[in-house]
Amino acid sequence: MMRIVVLLMLMNVSAFAQREDTELKSKLESLVKGFGGDVGIYVRHLKTGKMVAINADTIFPTASMIKVPITIGMFDKIEKGEIHYDSILTYKDSLLYEGDDILGSFKHGEQIALSKVMMLMITTSDNTASLWCQSLAGNGTVINEWLQRNGFEHTRVNSRTPGREANRTTYGWGQTTPREMAELMVRIRDGKVVSPRASERIYRNLTHIYWDSECLSQIPPTVQAASKQGFVSQSKSEVVLVNAPHGDYVFCVITKNQKDAGYAKDNEGVVLLRTVSALLWKYFEPASTWKPAAGIEKWY
Repeated sequence: MMRIVVLLMLMNVSAFAQREDTELKSKLESLVKGFGGDVGIYVRHLKTGKMVAINADTIFPTASMIKVPITIGMFDKIEKGEIHYDSILTYKDSLLYEGDDILGSFKHGEQIALSKVMMLMITTSDNTASLWCQSLAGNGTVINEWLQRNGFEHTRVNSRTPGREANRTTYGWGQTTPREMAELMVRIRDGKVVSPRASERIYRNLTHIYWDSECLSQIPPTVQAASKQGFVSQSKSEVVLVNAPHGDYVFCVITKNQKDAGYAKDNEGVVLLRTVSALLWKYFEPASTWKPAAGIEKWY
């Protein structure tokens, strides 16, 4: 009898957690109508349990959002005692990933703390740092095993991962769904990824993002938000968990097959990220009178 009661309680919690917000869904569907490409959106207000799912279980490219699973893989290795968070690493030219990265500007033989490499991977989305961490974590296979064990069916590292060459051709560095990426952020926030202290350190890094011109630009700077972006030519994405005054909310927006394949500020996918974020802030915090400062967009 007790087992039945517990099961019913869990079912009720699950139903509460997935209660659809039809009003918000209608607003979001209006935003994506006519978009030149595919769009996936997942939103959940953690206090009320209301949610919206639009293609939320469809697989999309992660681009740089895959760096969240990579940092998890690193902390899993750290907590197992296989490497230390304060280890001093030696940079080699063979690690270079061509591009405008901080770590990529290092000279061969320079030293840096692992903690700083992991910080750069998340806060500035440094690709050289990220590929170094992916290798140190045991590569994509080990990271994918953690994801599988922890119930993430679709989120995977593809690049430089044996057996995932076809997925890499289709999705690039990594793949995920809007729902899985958002719920991964919730688990980090709740201290349920690897360990409470690992989750806390990951969350702190995610709240110090340099790239704040899209979703974060539509949230007051006085409100903490954890986030990670992902940009490639035909896909723009961002996952954000906002510690809002009237209750935390999480959302993830991902596009693919965009006709507008550029990187300009007015790219259709980039504009969509800002527009969705602005709508959600106003929807969940209707009494807020905040708006971005006049002219601030020139500094993004």
